[in-house]
Amino acid sequence: MTTQNRTVRNRQGAPAKPLTPKGRATRERIVAAAARLMYERGLTEATLEDVRAAAGVSGSQIYHYFADKQALLLAVIEFQTAAVLELQEPHFAHLDTMAGLRGWRDSLVDYQRRLQCRGGCPIGTLGTEVAESNPEARLAVASGFLRWESAIREGLTAMHARGELDADPDDLALATLAALQGGLLLTQIQREVRPLEVALDTMLDHIARVRTDWPDRH
Repeated sequence: MTTQNRTVRNRQGAPAKPLTPKGRATRERIVAAAARLMYERGLTEATLEDVRAAAGVSGSQIYHYFADKQALLLAVIEFQTAAVLELQEPHFAHLDTMAGLRGWRDSLVDYQRRLQCRGGCPIGTLGTEVAESNPEARLAVASGFLRWESAIREGLTAMHARGELDADPDDLALATLAALQGGLLLTQIQREVRPLEVALDTMLDHIARVRTDWPDRH
């Protein structure tokens, strides 16, 4: 995952000095530990003390980088969004063909098999926990989903620009992401990949049918 040069803010929100390489590594270790604990236990059960112990840092170090648990949560949302998108990055450049879309589909299904259908979507899981109680975090999750949707849309827009797609790529991208999220949730609940397979296959079959080269189109 790409490391960015971040500036720590103090508890009043005033900018502090940019992080040193050691400081960036410590901050990233804290965020990674928090992401793992929030994913495994949920937001309420993952306390700052748990994060401190898992990251191997002191309490003062956590508060050096994060004003409170809310600030850490926002960093975790960004971390999980980047991780989810990075995992799919090799496929995003090829979503402008049906073969590329189906390869992306296969990678998502295979990944759930390797996880034994546990955990669901890290972004969606966070979104479910914050949607009704934490507007700031909800917007951060929404932003993550928009980035995911945009990555899907780029390929479909390229198809449309080449005259190969007779449908709105914006609508198709949103519907594809919605199908993916629903499939991931049911796959997690049912502990089998079939819901994800059916959701994605149905959506990709629809995309194939609205292509201008579909055999039955008149």
